Amino acid sequence: MAERMSGLADDRALLGRTSTAERVADILRSRIAEGFFPPGTRLSEDSIGGALGVSRNTLREAFRLLTHERLLVHELNRGVFVRVLTVEDVEDIYRTRRLVECAVVRGLGEPPYALDGLAGAVAEGRRAAREGDWKAVGTANIHFHQELVALASGERTAELMRRVFAELRLAFHAVDEPQRLHEPYIARNV
Repeated sequence: MAERMSGLADDRALLGRTSTAERVADILRSRIAEGFFPPGTRLSEDSIGGALGVSRNTLREAFRLLTHERLLVHELNRGVFVRVLTVEDVEDIYRTRRLVECAVVRGLGEPPYALDGLAGAVAEGRRAAREGDWKAVGTANIHFHQELVALASGERTAELMRRVFAELRLAFHAVDEPQRLHEPYIARNV
């Protein structure tokens, strides 16, 4: 038994690398969501690895995680790119969001409901619209839907929708007229 545990202890180093790769994936996911790396951008291993101070293997694992989440694509002999969504992708994202959010609302039970987060997201969207910051209105809309899903208090639901919302951000970055997309949702979210 001690011999087997010794072998298991040798795997301890894998935990650190995995968690580092997950942290790198978190950073890159946030940067993609912010538009720092727009859809279609080739991600340079050397530049990103150097900037973050991580090994090529760690970065490749982070890329693999984000590819699994459908935020990146790997093209053989070309590299890793931020995914460009198709019309079908966007339709599927909105269909998924509608299915999950409607189920959340149907499952709420009796009032009172904790609506402070939703109200805060609506106020955030209104404030951004007054300032003409349509990217921020899109962010507020995502926050509204995150708060709606949070009403379900389900870890799996939150994780699923975190990925859906990250993909949705890719679509937002490809919109030529963000005001036209986001403005109708301000009143709808109220």
